[in-house]
Amino acid sequence: MKVAFHTLGCKVNQYDSEAMLECFARAGYEIVPFSQEADVYGVNTCTVTGTGDAKSLKLIRRLHREHPEAKIIVCGCLAQRDAARVLLPGVALVIGVQHRAQVVELFERAVASGEPLCAVDSLKEAAFENLSVSRHEGKTRATMKIQEGCDRFCTYCVIPYVRGPVRSMPLPAVREEAVRLAGAGYREIVVTGIHLASYGRGEGTTLLDAIHAVAEPEGVKRIRLGSLEPLIVTPEFVEGIAAESKVCRHFHLSMQSGSAGVLRRMRRRYTPEEYLRAVERLRAAFPDCAITTDVLTGFPGETDAEAQETVEFVRRVAFARIHVFPYSPRAGTIAAAMPNPVDDAKKQWRTNELLEIGNQLEAAYVQRLTGTTQEVLFERQLEGGWAEGLTGQYVRVRALARANELLPVRLLSRQGTVVLGEAQGR
Repeated sequence: MKVAFHTLGCKVNQYDSEAMLECFARAGYEIVPFSQEADVYGVNTCTVTGTGDAKSLKLIRRLHREHPEAKIIVCGCLAQRDAARVLLPGVALVIGVQHRAQVVELFERAVASGEPLCAVDSLKEAAFENLSVSRHEGKTRATMKIQEGCDRFCTYCVIPYVRGPVRSMPLPAVREEAVRLAGAGYREIVVTGIHLASYGRGEGTTLLDAIHAVAEPEGVKRIRLGSLEPLIVTPEFVEGIAAESKVCRHFHLSMQSGSAGVLRRMRRRYTPEEYLRAVERLRAAFPDCAITTDVLTGFPGETDAEAQETVEFVRRVAFARIHVFPYSPRAGTIAAAMPNPVDDAKKQWRTNELLEIGNQLEAAYVQRLTGTTQEVLFERQLEGGWAEGLTGQYVRVRALARANELLPVRLLSRQGTVVLGEAQGR
């Protein structure tokens, strides 16, 4: 039988999908691209925004309409949050964000019974589910999920409700996974989680411990960190990662707003000044590092003056890249009941303004790197002997090289956000 998966949402969801596909492959199923005909389709859903909900439901309905004989598996955050809503015609199994390692067994049980199976359980006592991905098709980077869950309960966010409490991969397992991935030939490991800064809480370990464990295998040449909360960027943390030469000079610091008032209403636990201090610490230790972030526009009660504070703060930080999302109310969150909602037109205008500023800042950052020599891990072979890859700062580079080479490259000229370079020492 042929199996295909489609993933909506974050890198953690992508990792979970790859892990489930490996379960099917080990059981003898044939894995095919989602664009091809399959007997089983998996949809890994997202519920961070209303758009994520809509896309997930639309895809499930389309799959059943276009492939009425196929069986559908629905998993991920929307499935965990509202299993009944995704139990649509054609769906054989709903599993949420647990039992992913048992996906084949549960699917086959559902098929044998002839009835849809809902295996969504409470997350209150959930343990870390130690999944494993050994094959990242066509990539020289491997993702390692070392942390699950969140207990921040920001007023706009459903993630603590659908991902459950903080739990972490045990440190020995982190070490073993890094050795395995290095042995499989991966040069770069992306360390990720739902709230990465919480890694090891209650277990006597920290994110720094995990980073050092990932760095131990000689075959691992680069470590890229997932999204970080600014408050983890203490002098001790920066000193620790600066001492680890394999850490990429690219730091994604979650921000959401540059307005102190909006941050308070969001129940974020830092101020703009504390955020700026985190940035300054990173830039002092990594002078050419890329700082990237997320911004949420149109949060309830956001005034024109507060929106302008965010615009000015974004320019002041001079991010290398920003991701901008209009606020979407999520049922069950505190923000969904807050007064003074921002109308959609104003939200979209603010989103577009920040996207334009983000494009300008990204172009300026890439231009600043032009003329320097940076280490590039080439991932994709192009025509004519050219290859494309990424610097440690996540700048995309094209040069005459081969996929899976890690080379110093002189960055010569910018074409949008891609840089043409000349590989050194070949």
